[in-house]
Amino acid sequence: MAAPKTRVYLEVGKTSAFAVALDWPGWCRHAKTPEAALDALDAYRHRFAAAINGSIPDVPFEVVGTVGGNRTTDFGAPDARGPWDAESLTGEELARQIDLLEDAWAYFDLVVASAPAELRKGPRGGGCDRDAMVSHVMEAERAYGRKVGTRVPPRTSWDVQRVAITAALREGGDGGVWPVGYAIRRLAWHVLDHAWEIEDKSE
Repeated sequence: MAAPKTRVYLEVGKTSAFAVALDWPGWCRHAKTPEAALDALDAYRHRFAAAINGSIPDVPFEVVGTVGGNRTTDFGAPDARGPWDAESLTGEELARQIDLLEDAWAYFDLVVASAPAELRKGPRGGGCDRDAMVSHVMEAERAYGRKVGTRVPPRTSWDVQRVAITAALREGGDGGVWPVGYAIRRLAWHVLDHAWEIEDKSE
């Protein structure tokens, strides 16, 4: 019997690459090269486990494929789909991945609750403060909702918005344009990426 491995795919653009854990939404890191992205993904193994309030298999990566990136990839966000996204995500696995997304949301909320209003800026003074980042994540998720077949009106509370998004995911994203598995990965990556950014800039 083959030893278990963590399935990972690579998204490679012209100037940036992502390494994405296929079965662990939110565990996704980027760097300038695929090799560096894999190293970054491994470096975040325990940080990701803490964010989902659990554990992940401490096993080697298995790169299952590489997809070409685009301008969004080079901008700094994972945006490409692969053949694995043609597979339906249903039953217990769908429920497990939605649970991981909800863990990511809960972790973001905890980070925000303990973060100062003013965050440390970059060397040239760039970067958002806490409340602006929260607003950005919330509005981005509202836009993502349309990708899975639900339209959340502006000024909807975040709790209600999250319920609407998870309901659409459980229904298979009918009427949307993103495959459900990809949508969960994109949502979880975005919220955790900003949670970790807030953490790092709170120090």
